[in-house]
Amino acid sequence: MRYARLGKTEINVSVVGVGTWQYGGEWAQQFTQDQVDAIIGNAKDLGINLIDTAECYGDHLSERLTGQAIRNLGGSRADWIIATKFGHHFHKPFERDDRFDAASVREQLDASLEALQTDYVDLYQFHSGTDEHFDNDELWSMLNDEVKKGRIRHLGISISSKRGAYQAENAARVGASVLQVVYNRIERKPEDDGTFEAVTEHDLGVLARVPLASGFLSGKYSADSTFDTNDVREVWGGDKRQQVLEEVEKVKGEVPNGVPMAQWALAWCLKHEAVTCVIPGCRNVEQVISNAAAAEME
Repeated sequence: MRYARLGKTEINVSVVGVGTWQYGGEWAQQFTQDQVDAIIGNAKDLGINLIDTAECYGDHLSERLTGQAIRNLGGSRADWIIATKFGHHFHKPFERDDRFDAASVREQLDASLEALQTDYVDLYQFHSGTDEHFDNDELWSMLNDEVKKGRIRHLGISISSKRGAYQAENAARVGASVLQVVYNRIERKPEDDGTFEAVTEHDLGVLARVPLASGFLSGKYSADSTFDTNDVREVWGGDKRQQVLEEVEKVKGEVPNGVPMAQWALAWCLKHEAVTCVIPGCRNVEQVISNAAAAEME
C-alpha cells in the first residue's frame, strides 16, 4: 500500500480507502456484521487505513456496522482514519431530508460518534448541500468549536456532482481542508470546473468518490445490463444508465490486456496529482483485495 498526505491535515492516508454506502442497504444487498468485519479486517491487513461513511447511509446503519467492525478487530483507534458526513436525515431507502442547521448537525455528530463507538471523527464532511446551505456562518462556527473540543479533527466538504467549484474555492474560509468529489474516467467535471485548481491553490486533500462510476467501471457490465428495482443504480441512475453503459464500452479499449478493469479505473484516478485517495465501495473480501492492488499500478 502507498500513503499520501491528505492536504494540509498532514494525515497520511492509504491511497485506496473503503467506501461504505453499500452497508446502508441501497445497493440491493443487506450486510451482516460478520461480512463487514471480514471486509474491514482484510482492508486493514492490506494497509488500508481510511474508511468513509455517512449518517444517512441507512440512518447511521453503515456507521454502526463500521464502528462495531473496528471494535471487533481490536487494535488502536489511532490505526484508522474515520471520515463521516452530515446534512441528511434518512427516512427509508432513497428518501432523505436536508438538515444543515447548526443545532441539527450537532445532534447528528452526537449520533455518529455513538454509532461509530468513538469519541472523535478524523474527518467530518458537509454532505452534498447547496451553496445556500454552505453559506451558513453559524454552522461553520459550531463545527470549528467542535474541532477545538477535539470531537472533530478536521472538516471536509463532500461536493455534490450538481455543484460547481464555489464550495472548493471557499473551503479554507470555513475551515475545511479536504474535499470529496465525484471523479472517475467517465465523470471528470472537477478537472474543468475549477475544483482541482482550488485544490492546488489551497493545499486541499481530495477523496475521489464513485471512482468506479457506481460499479459501471468494474468490467462486469455491458450495454444490455439490468439492475434490481431496489438498486441505487436503477432508482437514482436509471435515466443516465444507458448512456453510462455505452461510454464504458468505449473506455474498455483503454484497459491493457490482462489488467482487471476495476484496478485500472482506480489507478487512473490516482494518476491525477490532485487526488489523494480513492474510496470505492466493497461488497466482499475479493473486491477489497482487487481494489488495494490498484495502489501498486503505475
